[in-house]
Amino acid sequence: MVTDMCVQPVMGSVVKTEELPAGSSDKSSKELSTCTLGTGPGAMKVSAIGLGMMGMNYHRGYHPDRQAMIKLTREAAERGVTFFDTALGYGPYTNEELTGEALAPFKSQVAIGTKFYDEGSTTSTLETNIRSYVEGSLKRLGIECIDPYYLHRYTSDVPIEEIAGVLQKLIAEGKIKHYGLSEVSAEIIRRAHTIQPVTAIQSEYHLMWREPEQAVLPVCKELGIGFVPYSPVNRGFLTGTINEYTRFDSGNDNRNILPRFTPEAIRANTRIVEALNVFGRTRGMTIAQVAQAWLLSKGENIVPIPGTTKLSHLEENLRSVDFVLSQQDIEELETAVSEKTIVGDRYPASEQ
Repeated sequence: MVTDMCVQPVMGSVVKTEELPAGSSDKSSKELSTCTLGTGPGAMKVSAIGLGMMGMNYHRGYHPDRQAMIKLTREAAERGVTFFDTALGYGPYTNEELTGEALAPFKSQVAIGTKFYDEGSTTSTLETNIRSYVEGSLKRLGIECIDPYYLHRYTSDVPIEEIAGVLQKLIAEGKIKHYGLSEVSAEIIRRAHTIQPVTAIQSEYHLMWREPEQAVLPVCKELGIGFVPYSPVNRGFLTGTINEYTRFDSGNDNRNILPRFTPEAIRANTRIVEALNVFGRTRGMTIAQVAQAWLLSKGENIVPIPGTTKLSHLEENLRSVDFVLSQQDIEELETAVSEKTIVGDRYPASEQ
């Protein structure tokens, strides 16, 4: 039987109103507000901002040692974060192991989401493969129920309805509590949702990548599905800490192959960072807070999952929920960014 032990929400509620001026504080980040992803049987309550675990030991270059990352993760939980995101592919496996160890003292109070791949699956092997992935993730995370469990990328020829059907069985068995999809089309979302209600869609979304607004976000709103933006500050770019002289050569940083992180692209796109800085400077907001407050303003069912390896950045990210942007603020910010040409694709052609 599925229990409620997967999530212990913090107190509070997301305040998203146009009456409050930009820069006003609606809630102390020490009492982090909450948000509900999904509706009906697929609904789950989480903190209004989560923590992406990937960069603590994978794909983001040099990082502090394991114990420092465990301490930082526990700091996040103690400050009210109840939504943590990892994947078996991060490492692979090592990020799940880190997440499980770090959150062991909090596992009855938080939701830990992870992801699996359908690569190589056929109709005859699909259920066996997914069950193997689930059991491995449960063991590495040290939990009895995954919440939510995402399909990381839809790459096989197996109909999405069959994948949703296997996940439906795992929900009934209590192995997972909710499920989601990552980087999929509106059509795929609809088809999966007819089999088992989808709780959340995870996709890249920020001021430099707004494609989800075209079809994915509207279908999420229509069907009552939550949305979880990853890379909400564009892999660190929308923080103002990266310039054309920054190098991503640690051997553990995928930005060295991303077209938007060439020196030429960084130089050109710095104009966007400057626009966010101008907007935030008169409102008491950092560049990263502007980027995340904008995301939080785009819908009550949107929960960003910024990652970090620094306590100061964790605090900065959590404070993003304290800022409420008016519709006028949103339009001003979006206009300022739209006037700048974005240089470079988000992925190389081989990974699009």
